[in-house]
Amino acid sequence: MNQDQNTPSRRSFLKAGALLGTAWMASPTLAASGEASNRTSPATSITKRRTLGNGKHALEVSALGLGCMGMSYHRGRIPDKSVSIALIRKAYESGVNFFDTAEVYGPYTNETLVGEAIQPFRKDILVSTKFGFNIENNQMAGLNGRPEQIRKVAEESLKRLRTDVLDLFYQHRQDPNVPIEDVAGTVKDLIAEGKVRNFGLSEVSVETIRRAHAVQPVTAVQSEFHLMWHRVIENGVLAACEELGIGFVPYSPINRGFLSGMLNPQTKFFAENDNRAGLPRFQPDAMAANWPFIELLTDFGHQRGLTPTQVSLAWLMKQKPYIVSIPGTTKAAHLMENLAVADITISDADWKAFDDALGKLTVEGDRYTQTERSRVQN
Repeated sequence: MNQDQNTPSRRSFLKAGALLGTAWMASPTLAASGEASNRTSPATSITKRRTLGNGKHALEVSALGLGCMGMSYHRGRIPDKSVSIALIRKAYESGVNFFDTAEVYGPYTNETLVGEAIQPFRKDILVSTKFGFNIENNQMAGLNGRPEQIRKVAEESLKRLRTDVLDLFYQHRQDPNVPIEDVAGTVKDLIAEGKVRNFGLSEVSVETIRRAHAVQPVTAVQSEFHLMWHRVIENGVLAACEELGIGFVPYSPINRGFLSGMLNPQTKFFAENDNRAGLPRFQPDAMAANWPFIELLTDFGHQRGLTPTQVSLAWLMKQKPYIVSIPGTTKAAHLMENLAVADITISDADWKAFDDALGKLTVEGDRYTQTERSRVQN
C-alpha cells in the first residue's frame, strides 16, 4: 500500500461517494467515543495470552489490552466516571489484564480514573503509563525527557494510579535534546529502585530502539499500526522488535474509530475534546476517499459473521505473535465485540485474498498534523 499518496483521483472520490449513498445518512452523525462499532457480540471472556519482551523483562498479558485514553481525553464527550470505572472492571472480569494510560491523558485525569478503577484487583493486572512531555496550565507544553522530569512523572503517576510500582513505563515521545541512553539509564535506575518494572518506547525508529535496548532491555514498543498505517513494517521496526525479543503494542488499532465503519463525512466531532476534528485523515473529503477500506472490511466480515472492527483487530493479531493491541472504548458492548477477536480463526488463504485486495487501496490524508508528525519517528 502506498501510504504517501494523498491525492485520490476525481473518479475514485466520486465512486466512493456513490457507494456510500444513503449509508452515510444511516450512520450516526456524532462520533463514537471508542474504537469499536455499535454492533454487539455475545458476552465473552478472553483467555488467550501473549508475551511482551523476554527474559526477566517479559510480561504475559491478555491477547488484547484496554486503552483507557478515550474515557477522559481526545474522544468527545467524557462519560460519567462511574460508567468508565464499571467498564474497566468489566474488562478485568472478562480476562483483560493489561491497561494503558498516560499522564497527558486529561492531563492527569485518566491516570486518576484508572487508579481508582483497578485498585480492588491491582495485584492481578498490569498497568502501563508514559512520560515525555512538559505540562503547563493543564496543557502539553513541549517535550521533556530529562532524567529529573522522568523521576518526577514516575512519582506522580505512582500516586495517581494508587500503586507502588509501574509495570511498564513508556517514553511517550522522544525528546531530541536528551540522548536516549540517558532516558534508558534513568528508567534502569527506577527499575533498580523498585518503582518501575519494565521500560517501553513509543513512536521511535529502529536506531533509537537499539540504542535504548543496549542500556536497558525494552519490553515493548508502542506505535500506531493498523490497516491504514503500515510504516512500522516498512521502516523495519517490527523486524527489530522480533530480532531483539521486544513486544509491540499498536495504539489506535481501529484508526481512531474509522475502521469500525461508524464514522463518515457527515460525522460531527466534539472538537472541544476530540483531536480527530483537526486531523487531516478525518476531514470529510479524506473520509470519503478512504471509504473503500470500509467496504473491504464489511464485505470480508459479512461472509464470516464479523464486524469491520473485528476484522481489523484480527488482521493485526495475525501479523505477529508478539503484537498486543489496546483498542479503546467506553461501552461494554464494544468491549465484548473486541474481546471475541481472540478466538477468531481465518484461513491463510482467506487472509491472502484480503491482503491482495488491501494492497490495491491507497490512503488519503496524513494521520497527524505537522506539529504531531514532528514528534514521531515512524
